[in-house]
Amino acid sequence: MSTTAPAARAAGPQHQRRRPPSREHAWVAWLFLGPAAAMLVTLVVYPIGYSIWRSLFDARGDTFVGLANYARMFTDPATFTALKNNVIWVLVTPALVTVLGLIFAVLTERVRWGTAFKLIVFMPMAISFLAAGIIFRVVYERDPQVGLANAVVTGVYEVFTQQASYPGAGPRPGDLLVEDGAGGYATAADVDPGSTVPLPLVGVGAEYVPADPVTPQPPEQAAADAITGTVWFDFTRGGGGTPGEIDPSEVALPGVQVQALSDGEVVGQDRTDEEGRYVIEGVDGPVTVALPADNFTTPFRGVAWLGPTLVTPAIILAYVWMWAGFAMVLIGAGLAAISRDALEAARIDGASEWQVFRHITVPLLSPVLTVVFVTMIINVLKIFDLVYILAPGSSAQAANVIAVEMWSVSFGGGQNFGMGSALGVFLFLLVLPAMLFNIRRFKQEQQ
Repeated sequence: MSTTAPAARAAGPQHQRRRPPSREHAWVAWLFLGPAAAMLVTLVVYPIGYSIWRSLFDARGDTFVGLANYARMFTDPATFTALKNNVIWVLVTPALVTVLGLIFAVLTERVRWGTAFKLIVFMPMAISFLAAGIIFRVVYERDPQVGLANAVVTGVYEVFTQQASYPGAGPRPGDLLVEDGAGGYATAADVDPGSTVPLPLVGVGAEYVPADPVTPQPPEQAAADAITGTVWFDFTRGGGGTPGEIDPSEVALPGVQVQALSDGEVVGQDRTDEEGRYVIEGVDGPVTVALPADNFTTPFRGVAWLGPTLVTPAIILAYVWMWAGFAMVLIGAGLAAISRDALEAARIDGASEWQVFRHITVPLLSPVLTVVFVTMIINVLKIFDLVYILAPGSSAQAANVIAVEMWSVSFGGGQNFGMGSALGVFLFLLVLPAMLFNIRRFKQEQQ
């Protein structure tokens, strides 16, 4: 008995732990799990099941059509466009958000004002997609006076170019200048060196008149190997003035390019100054004075960010602006958990900062980076708000994604709930692998 009693006592607690829960305990468990289970069935299981069932019927839901909606979905050009855009989103956005989050997380560890920087980068997460869409509609506005993006682009463009454009401007009929056949104007007859050639123009739009108009000034006497002149807006408000002559109330046109041509070749050129004067030096023999077509083209007014060509990249940039802070915070938390001993040991062994980052920091952060990357894949596959708000009507089809196509087919006028349900099921199948991967990762980490 003395040998079996201890064994029995040792097995006793184990045996008790393995006993099935009592009926009373089971009712308590269901009491707590019941509401959650009911909510899960009502809000998740039933909608998924009903969507699958509804996708097998026609638009009205009266006729069973089997897989006809799926067959039509994969032969519809709009669905192909949406699928292509979703592929672009998946290939570009998660990688871009993850890389930016990693860069921000690493850099903020090395600056004194890292907390303030993290706050600024994370702040867009507090903004709804609707508000972000409205903000970026203004940012991407085509008019540089309104849109920030085009204000920057046109500002940089004007720094590296000195071209002034006066669309619609030209000489009066019968003036010294005639059309050259290429959109510009030139003197009808050759001009000898030492001559002064005034070039009056009319038809300058009010929006292209210099903001601070300057009275044109007559040119100085031309040298023996030069041609001088003045380019001005030959128009007096309220009437009056002498056509072809500079009047005190008229406006100089700065930045106009004036060329001297010999047998069609440019032998000299200059741009008018603030008072509209130009001087072309080094002229040898009779030449034709010309105003090239570049003077009369519409000036650069920025990029059509929300046009059919760039609308998807523009929306992706808005999305990255919102989610880079989320990635930075998660990666920063993982970075803070890394043992500094490994990093210091690598530096003591002579590793450079880049080698430490590449061979130690990134591998140790790989679980966090994977979670961020997969989460972004799930989010971008379901992207709806930004695309629906940002893409104007003229570019809506070019920016289309599956979630927007599903809404448009079902509620945007098509009222085809069978097709919309098929698109919803297809989107669910696309998201499902990434969700299962994330769940598996979480289980592995818990174990």
